[in-house]
Amino acid sequence: MKLNDLRDNPGASKKRMRVARGPGSGKGKMGGRGIKGQKSRSGVAIKGYEGGQMPLYQRLPKRGFNNRNRKSFAVVNLGLIQKFIDAGKLGTDITEDSLVESGLVRRKKDGVRVLAKGDFSAKATISVTGASQGAIDAVEKAGGSLTVDAAPAVAEA
Repeated sequence: MKLNDLRDNPGASKKRMRVARGPGSGKGKMGGRGIKGQKSRSGVAIKGYEGGQMPLYQRLPKRGFNNRNRKSFAVVNLGLIQKFIDAGKLGTDITEDSLVESGLVRRKKDGVRVLAKGDFSAKATISVTGASQGAIDAVEKAGGSLTVDAAPAVAEA
C-alpha cells in the first residue's frame, strides 16, 4: 500500500450543497427560500414569532421570583477543610483569603459559607462570612472556634 492508494470509505464524506448556483444544481433560482416574503430576504430572524398568534412563551404561566439582590456564597464543607489541613495546605488560622490561596475555594463571590458535611478534628480558628449551626458546633467540639463576620454592606447609589 502506498500513500496514493489511500481513500476514504465510500459515503464517508459528502460534498456540501451550493445553494443558488444555477438551475442545474437542484437548488437554483430562489435557493430553497420560496417566493417573496420576509423570510426569503437576507438578515431576517423571527424567533418566537407565530404569525400573530400569541407565542408559546407568552401563553405559559409565569412562576416564581428572581431576586436581583440575592447573595451568592462560595460553599465549603468541613471535611474538605480538614483534608487541606492534613495535607499542609492550610494552617490553623483560616480566613477566606487563605481558603482562596490554598485552592479550596475558586473565588469568594459574596463571601464563603462553611457547611458541616464531613469529619472535622483540627483545633482551628476559622473566620468566614457564613456558617451553618452544625458547622459551628462541629468546630467548637473539636476545640476550635468559628466566627461569622457580617458581609460588608454594599453602598446603594
